[in-house]
This record gives sequence, C-alpha cells and structure tokens, in this order.
Amino acid sequence: MFWKRKKNKSTEFKCSECEKTHAEWPALAFNSPVNYHNLSENEKSEIGKLETDFCEIHYEDQTDRFIRVTLTQKVNDTCENLEYGLWVSLSEKNYSDYKVNFNNPNHETGYFGWLCSNIAEYGDTSSIPCDVMTKKGNDRPEIFPHKDFDHPFVRDYYNGILKKEAENRIYEMIKNVG
Repeated sequence: MFWKRKKNKSTEFKCSECEKTHAEWPALAFNSPVNYHNLSENEKSEIGKLETDFCEIHYEDQTDRFIRVTLTQKVNDTCENLEYGLWVSLSEKNYSDYKVNFNNPNHETGYFGWLCSNIAEYGDTSSIPCDVMTKKGNDRPEIFPHKDFDHPFVRDYYNGILKKEAENRIYEMIKNVG
C-alpha cells in the first residue's frame, strides 16, 4: 500500500490504493524479504515464490523460507506507535508449522527468526535475531528483536523514538516509493 502526505497536514495521508485520506500513520510495509528483492527478475521467476504472507527461494542446495510479520515501534512523545510490515526467515520446521496453522484462529506459539527487511535509517537490519509470536484471531505474527543484540535498531525498539523521527521515516518511505 502506498501513501502520500496530504498537503499542509502533518499526520494525514492519502492512500494511493483506496484514494481515501487517513488521519493515522500508515504502516511502513515491505513487499518482500530483502533476499527475494535482491534476486534478478529471472531468478525470481525461476527459484522464487512470493505470496502475500509467504516467500520461498529454492536454491540448488537449500530453500530459504520467509513469513510476513509486524513490529510496533514505540514513539515516546505521542500516543501513536509506528507500525512496520516486515519479513523474517524461519527454519523449515517452524515455517511448516506456521503454514499448516495459518488459518487456525486459535494458534498461538513462538518461533525464532531472523529479520529479513532492511530499514533504511539503520543501514543493514537484515539478520537481527527475533522472537516471532503468533496471535489468536489470525493476525500477522509480531516480532520482538533480541534485546542483547547490539544494533541501533534494537536499541531504538526498546528505548523508543521521537515523533519527528517517526514522521521522517514515513515521508522517506513515501518519497522512495512514489
């Protein structure tokens, strides 16, 4: 989903898909894991499989598996949070369990995963270890970066960011999409 800032309004965005204006911040979503994004078009069609919530890359010697997840970033000087739509890689066993239970509204469990989305403000954020927690009701799983992993993104996740920084991230993503 692409969003455009409405002129003279700091927190209103016009959605390019539904054409409606929204007062809340948009989620910063990534269409695919960085591993898939970095494939050539030929590789995407030959070894990749991208769906809305699942992605697989079938190499000769291994298969990489990814699921779409959410992350909620605390914003310290406002009552809003910044939402992300990200991707993580899972082991074959955990990926299979998640896929089998994808439509089960009572499935609650946790997995270990690696972040597979690069958040521009932090440089390389792929390969940050995360706990992946599924939720009742079939909402996308939420991730929690491992607190002991030394990375600015992890520190900001636990310490929060300022509203100005959150809005700058939204505007940068809009600028880079549009």
